[in-house]
Amino acid sequence: MQTVAGVLVGVVAALHVYIAVLEMFLWRGPRGRAAFGMDEETARTTAPLAANQGLYNGFLAAGLVWGLAADDPVGFQVTVFFLACVLVAGVYGVISTGVRNILYVQVVPGALALAAVLFAG
Repeated sequence: MQTVAGVLVGVVAALHVYIAVLEMFLWRGPRGRAAFGMDEETARTTAPLAANQGLYNGFLAAGLVWGLAADDPVGFQVTVFFLACVLVAGVYGVISTGVRNILYVQVVPGALALAAVLFAG
């Protein structure tokens, strides 16, 4: 079960690396605009905010990688903390933006990973 938990945590970390890159570097391009349904003007004016969001997503990914790399009990504790952060950020994102897709992209993978980590621990 620990292998499954590690893989799920790795998937969530990789997802947050992708989101960080999308928000920090690809926001104004076709991929960023398509992912968030924006026109060029909206993407241009919101790019600084998106870059800041991207940085936070990068921190989430870094914390999850730290948790995977650290020995227990620290690794377990760090992983649980950062997965909880992923869940809180995802739920807040759904509530504050009304974008339900966040549930499937962020909340569900984070919840599955957290459940696997807690079950394996």
